[in-house]
Formats: sequence, C-alpha cells, structure tokens
Amino acid sequence: MASITIRNLDDELKARLRLSAAEHGHSMEEEVRQILHRALEPGSDTGLGTRIRERFAAYDAEPPEFERRRDVPRDPGLDQ
Repeated sequence: MASITIRNLDDELKARLRLSAAEHGHSMEEEVRQILHRALEPGSDTGLGTRIRERFAAYDAEPPEFERRRDVPRDPGLDQ
C-alpha cells in the first residue's frame, strides 16, 4: 500500500476533517481515504447539473407554475 503526506493543511480544514471522522466513527486517515475514494470513483466526473438532477430525481416534482406579469415595467431612465 502507498502512503502520502499532506503538508500545509489549513487548521480549519483539519478541524472539520477531525469532526467528520468522529461523526462517522473512524480515524481521520480513514475519513480521507473514503473522501478520496468517493471523489475519484468512476462516474464522479459528471457535471454539477447532472449530479443535482440525479440527486433530486426521486422527487420527480412538477415544475412550479408562475403567474404571468401583468404590469408594464417602468422605464429606468438610463437614457438621461
């Protein structure tokens, strides 16, 4: 097995990593392994829009209907 060392890690990031590891009940090292595995697994290179659509696909809600605008927009007066 290979090992790596990460230098100059921001203190706040390290603290968040420590808390996340504690919440999941394992070491910081294991937490980093799982994060890297999720980030680099096949299919993780999809775009943000695709990932959002996949995440909320189960809800399959109808798009909201908006009332059409009835008033006339006022002139902002930019030509003065």
